[in-house]
Amino acid sequence: GKNEYDLLVIGGGSGGLACAKEAAQFGRKVAVLDYVEPSPQGTKWGLGGTCVNVGCIPKKLMHQAALLGSALKDAQHYGWNIAQPVHHTWSVMAQAVQNYVKSLNWGHRVQLQDKKVKYFNMKGSFSDLHTVRGLTKAGKETIVTAENIVIATGGRPKYPTHIAGALEYGITSDDLFWLKESPGKTSSPDVSLECAGFLTGIGLDTTVMMRSIPLRGFDQVSMNYQQMASLVTEHMESYGTKFLKGCSPTKVEKLKSNKLQVTWKNTDLGTEETDSFDTVMWAVGRTPDTKTLNLDAVGVKTNSETGKIIVDASEATSVPHIYAIGDITEGRPELTPTAIAAGKLLAQRLFGKSSELMDYDNVPTTVFTPLEYGCVGLSEEAAMQLYGSDNIEVYHAYYKPLEFTVAERDATQCYMKMVCLREREQRILGLHFIGPNAGEVIQGFALGIKCGATYPQLMKTVGIHPTCAEEITKLHITKRSGLDATVTGC
Repeated sequence: GKNEYDLLVIGGGSGGLACAKEAAQFGRKVAVLDYVEPSPQGTKWGLGGTCVNVGCIPKKLMHQAALLGSALKDAQHYGWNIAQPVHHTWSVMAQAVQNYVKSLNWGHRVQLQDKKVKYFNMKGSFSDLHTVRGLTKAGKETIVTAENIVIATGGRPKYPTHIAGALEYGITSDDLFWLKESPGKTSSPDVSLECAGFLTGIGLDTTVMMRSIPLRGFDQVSMNYQQMASLVTEHMESYGTKFLKGCSPTKVEKLKSNKLQVTWKNTDLGTEETDSFDTVMWAVGRTPDTKTLNLDAVGVKTNSETGKIIVDASEATSVPHIYAIGDITEGRPELTPTAIAAGKLLAQRLFGKSSELMDYDNVPTTVFTPLEYGCVGLSEEAAMQLYGSDNIEVYHAYYKPLEFTVAERDATQCYMKMVCLREREQRILGLHFIGPNAGEVIQGFALGIKCGATYPQLMKTVGIHPTCAEEITKLHITKRSGLDATVTGC
């Protein structure tokens, strides 16, 4: 009774906003606190969180810009006369992308108003179990009390602070999408394959420094991952992205020319090497945004290694009535749609008499590298660990998209595999696809796998000809057979 709000959400990203809007549908009093701490380079943005501002949305649009570049090359094979060389203007693309993002920021604010959710542009920190202190940029303080509190502050890119000059001279994905001018010749120490891919695709000289497996952490088990990731990186390499394998940067210095000189150790050769770049973009993972929340004051437990908040199946933290969703939570996928779904379900359980929990199994996802990689369900190794390798059948194929033929494009890396149980009904456990439009291909199959689809059912599914997706309905060669998995004929 004494608390001002039924629900307070800290963090106005995908998960937090979804939870707040859903709770408001039930006629509850809801408030959202959101605050964007400027990046070390001073970049800041509006309401909506990572995905909208510095993640999926600008990334997919810039990926599209790069795909259009390769379409221009293909077009000539199809009879279009295009004057060469074509040139890409970063500022035109950036302005259009940034304007679209700003329209989304505005849309989120309007939606909150429509649903009568109170929005505070403030940084929140706990003062007690039901009280959060909000601080504006100017340092003005507001005290907010709530019956239930949801933490949805997400994460921010890490900086490798042990490397001299990293913080002063480097940028991260937080900055890349808001650059007004082209980043020019770019070095990305560690792995942001999506960014490196679209930078190369729009004609920039791009180098990725890799200590270890690309895309690590995307799949719990690295071997499957290595197989898929190496196909993705091979394709990028053939299109001009440079990869320095086994290299760790040691320092970044600014030259008189304003260029950045990067020094790195080549662990394979035991040598030290340098080169100069216009932009150095760090992609060394993300860190949960908890430091200003004052979680210790209320006893919300975090994982000491990752810093993420520990939650149970109902998204509850170690403190009753305090919940956490999205990228901030331990052991959950860092994906927008899972945060949104979890936020809605949480609001329904709190205020709508529901008991339905979020199901984190068989969540489909895609990496928007130049050749996209989409997957749903288990990797080959995860399946083997769970069921034993004798009980797993893997069907696979190297295929060639029809569009690649006339364009004389190399399809060496277009690959798919399906992981099934070997017993009678051969339930499908996982599907992995590398090729054009991977997200569009995987989404529909995700429904089938969610519904318990089996290999015989898939074999009875008629393909749509000619598509890449139909090749999944024709998978018949097993890895175990050792036969050549290259698709021939139409």
